Amino acid sequence: MEAPRYCYRHPDRETGLSCSECGRPICYECMTPAAVGLRCPDHSGKAQGVQKVTRAVTRAGERRANLVTLVLIGINVAVAVVEFASSSSSSFTNNSIFEKGALFATGFVDANGNPLGVAHGEWWRMGTAMFLHASFFHLAVNMYSLYFVGSIMEQVIGRWRFLALYLASGLAGSAGALYLSPLSPTVGASGAIFGILGGLLVLERKRHIATGGQVAGLIVLNLVITFAFASTISVGGHVGGLIGGIALMWAMLKFRQSTLLTVASVAALVVISFAVAYVKVRTYQ
Repeated sequence: MEAPRYCYRHPDRETGLSCSECGRPICYECMTPAAVGLRCPDHSGKAQGVQKVTRAVTRAGERRANLVTLVLIGINVAVAVVEFASSSSSSFTNNSIFEKGALFATGFVDANGNPLGVAHGEWWRMGTAMFLHASFFHLAVNMYSLYFVGSIMEQVIGRWRFLALYLASGLAGSAGALYLSPLSPTVGASGAIFGILGGLLVLERKRHIATGGQVAGLIVLNLVITFAFASTISVGGHVGGLIGGIALMWAMLKFRQSTLLTVASVAALVVISFAVAYVKVRTYQ
């Protein structure tokens, strides 16, 4: 595996970005979007030759694998396999893992008649639900989406920030799902994936990535699908994750020179997510 690369101006910041003029690694604070590729501060005003751009694209393709994205996909797939193997039928939902990990406020009981749900103190469901899925199709769609958007985000903001964005947005999605549909069992990584899309939207609008508006279009398309199939898709999970991702990415950009304030922003989103969920589920306690 290729060794991690760090910004030549900020040696403490891991990055997957490179200057298309000189090839040196740069973080998202140091990069300047150009007509083709990205530029470091030393070359942000210089014209690029075709051969140099081509070499830069080749180097980009040879970068290390997006480790966090692949690990997250691996965890989701592994959990799905265990779900399927432990089920008494072909369903992903007829097993103890789903019973103990799916997200809902109340309305279900275990084999002994004890009430289940977040309203009864099972707050871990806000986190476990984002690693569970209802079917192979559900898993496949989410993992393809995660690989596509996660790989981009991980390269732009680095591994630990990407992981923080993913998990915190997933919790925001869980809060949204509990707020809008507290009695419906919800599972899936889509809340976290919408959070990544929200983060990419902020990067797109702030001109940190050049996509020609593709991210905004992708979000609109997915929201249309979400509302069109609201009876089977968690509207709250998707919208909550999207809002969480937008807010956190904005904070990450604002506080990009301070690791402490970035961590504080992540913690703030987590606290707000649990607070929103508490306001909703306390009525069922």
